[in-house]
Amino acid sequence: MNQPLTDPLRIIDREEHGIDRCQVSANACKVTEQLQAAGYHAFIVGGGVRDLLLDQAPKDFDVATDATPDEVVKVFRRARLIGRRFRIVHVRFGREVIEVATFRSEPRPEQRDHDRGRLLTDNVFGTEAEDARRRDFTINALMYDPSTETVRDHVDGYRDVVERRLRLIGHPVTRYREDPVRLLRAVRFLVKLDLSLEPDTAGPIVGMAPLLANIPPARLFDETLKLFLGGHAWETFQALVRFRLWEQLFPAAMADPDDPPPLVRQALINTDARVAENKPVTPGFLFAALLWPQVQTLARQLIADGVPPVDALGRAGEAALSEQARHVAIPRRFGAMSKEIWCFQPRFERRRGKRVLRLMRERRFRAAYDFLLLRAAEQPELAELAEWWTRIQEVDEAQRQRMIHGKGKGRGKDKRREGQSDVRAGARA
Repeated sequence: MNQPLTDPLRIIDREEHGIDRCQVSANACKVTEQLQAAGYHAFIVGGGVRDLLLDQAPKDFDVATDATPDEVVKVFRRARLIGRRFRIVHVRFGREVIEVATFRSEPRPEQRDHDRGRLLTDNVFGTEAEDARRRDFTINALMYDPSTETVRDHVDGYRDVVERRLRLIGHPVTRYREDPVRLLRAVRFLVKLDLSLEPDTAGPIVGMAPLLANIPPARLFDETLKLFLGGHAWETFQALVRFRLWEQLFPAAMADPDDPPPLVRQALINTDARVAENKPVTPGFLFAALLWPQVQTLARQLIADGVPPVDALGRAGEAALSEQARHVAIPRRFGAMSKEIWCFQPRFERRRGKRVLRLMRERRFRAAYDFLLLRAAEQPELAELAEWWTRIQEVDEAQRQRMIHGKGKGRGKDKRREGQSDVRAGARA
């Protein structure tokens, strides 16, 4: 059950929590200690503390304090005020930036939209305890004091860490209404941190999923990247479908999310593998995979009306991206990359002459080739085509010339017909 908002402060010492100060950013420790030396309360807060307690590698460390932003700036020489609605301070140490925020208060009645329950503003300064209680999940409300090497717990979050449980602070329905993005954060933390979801926290998610329609599409783009580019894309997709959140983000992307196309599944698995190997991942490729079933369907209809394959994919891609922008805004540069990947696919059928070498020099060749491999894994009839394009990248120049000037298997004379048959085959996936 969810705890009342009157939990007493609990101090957990190092012998119990096990955090070694050497695991914490030295610069974050320096910021907290300099603020404390100046007479303020200051602690390392949020995800960095949570991740250390759960044996995860923190991405960064933030600091919370009772000093106002103007007071923080006076303490540090290399500090910069950020933001308008609620100002925070960035303290720079070379490439590392420590974000310092003033304690905020719990929401008050005048800060809410009474019709929808959404939190309209969250920019009133508060106390340490109020700052802990206004956070979303108990495991995100823990504070670490490097000067004493203790963890400060106002919401019984340490017990949830020990029991690997994700629990909202306060009444779940109220907290989800305040900010429906918490529905997505619940899924992200559930999967990323391998936690169990406390029953009262899990219960309202399916019924409240439609509230995501009230969130600006640009903000949902940012949340989508966190969901799918964190190394757990496939598991996250399954959880989103299970909690009926996927259809709020990508309502037209595929016919049956409970049975996704193999290409989508493999694309997400491959994304996770790249993240695990510290290889770059791009949202453009991710969206190309997620929207491909929808693009195929639209392109097939256009081809049936006589539109050439490349043009059909271009028009289908524009339509899919335009529809998707109503839910999750995709910046133009990523949408353009997705469209280039789609339009590249029929061009792979043209395997004769200098056009092959020109194709291999184009900027999106590698991404489009990787996408072809995904399609071939889903459609056996494309295996020979994918193997040909794999081989031509590996052979020497003499062999390459023989491949592009010979009469290899699968070379039709009617290039337009080749492209049409290829896209129609793709549309069957």
